[in-house]
Amino acid sequence: MLINPPEKNYFNKKDTIRYNGKLITLDKPLVMGILNVTPDSFYDGGRYATIEDAVHHAGEMLQAGAGIIDIGASSTRPGADYLAPEQELKRLIPVLRQIKRQFPDAILSIDTCHASVAETLVGEFGDFIINDVSGGLSDPAMFTTIARLKVPYVLMHMQGTPKTMQQNPVYQNVTKEVIKQLSEGVYRLHELGVSDVIIDPGFGFGKSIDHNYELMNHLDAFRFFELPVLVGVSRKSMIYRLLGHTPEDSLNGTTILNTLALQSGANILRVHDVKAAVEAVEIFEKIKQFAT
Repeated sequence: MLINPPEKNYFNKKDTIRYNGKLITLDKPLVMGILNVTPDSFYDGGRYATIEDAVHHAGEMLQAGAGIIDIGASSTRPGADYLAPEQELKRLIPVLRQIKRQFPDAILSIDTCHASVAETLVGEFGDFIINDVSGGLSDPAMFTTIARLKVPYVLMHMQGTPKTMQQNPVYQNVTKEVIKQLSEGVYRLHELGVSDVIIDPGFGFGKSIDHNYELMNHLDAFRFFELPVLVGVSRKSMIYRLLGHTPEDSLNGTTILNTLALQSGANILRVHDVKAAVEAVEIFEKIKQFAT
């Protein structure tokens, strides 16, 4: 561990977020199911491109135990360009309208780096968690928009942009540099009055295979923030390139890394395979009952 805060700080860690006027507890980790309404995501692009397929899959994930559904309209795979806000909204609004109608109590997250997308969707449908892979660096208006909307915000680390992020990423000390960048974002958000911040180290975003595993090995250092931590490693190249196979063969590796993340204090697991992640959480919580 690179940072060793006093134990009392860890036990005082913020374990709730406010969503639609209600407190959502994170004392037991939640599973965030991924719903990509894109034709080009690295694993499931095109599978849920129709409204009917997207809504059906959202229902399947909720039935399997997802606590949050994260909906994205713009692929952030390596080499991808950001989608324009207008295109994101064109894909998102019809799907959200149906999901809100069929699952009115579901906790929903929007995967976007555009402040205008966040503002439009919250204005039309009510609260969402805003999951910003750029950590506020893509759109200078994002932080002030989140402060005005008073919605939860996932602050993720990324070196570069999806277009450039895997072109020889370099760090002197990946964990310290990720924490430093996230600390600057947390400070700016808190200065604006944003209290519901979720930290995401950004596995796979501007990091080599070794960077990702070094970061996972030091994930408990992110307790420093005393904020909820989200981990998204589902079927990523840090698994399939290490093991020499494909995203389709990476469920077992994903489950192993999710379990390690839970042991290091992760509060939210962002996954394609909800059932497997829910089972990992259940087993982890059972073991915790006997911890001394």
